[in-house]
Amino acid sequence: MKSKSKTLKIKSEETLQFIDITKEVKDFVEQSQIRNGLLNIQTKHTTATVFLNENEPLLLKDMKKNLERLAPANENYNHDDFSTRTVNMCEGECDNGHSHCKALYLPSSITLNVENKEINLGTWQSLMFVELDRAREREIHFQLIGE
Repeated sequence: MKSKSKTLKIKSEETLQFIDITKEVKDFVEQSQIRNGLLNIQTKHTTATVFLNENEPLLLKDMKKNLERLAPANENYNHDDFSTRTVNMCEGECDNGHSHCKALYLPSSITLNVENKEINLGTWQSLMFVELDRAREREIHFQLIGE
């Protein structure tokens, strides 16, 4: 049994940005020297997500609309009341309760099968990273375990 891992750094450019990471993940699997196993992909952030779906522009537009309906940015969130919040504060803290609430509906990691050095994806499936908060540098961790 072998294990390979990698951290992919990406820079998001806007709120609710969908970034296709399929190529980067496929390249990692191909270079890993592991033929068969399980691949875990994990975002290292509470206001970002990874998921598997179709990378089709109109569908992504619908997904953005749906997420905004679930947790609107213009809603009042207790997390954003810096006069009463005392936990997990940092310099330059921003109002992002809406981003955390959107993340509640989405996975922070996914696990995929790898067979013959290829990710077992369906015809239209793409691996997507979603920025739920604001533009910034992000990290996505890959770990492949197998033989």
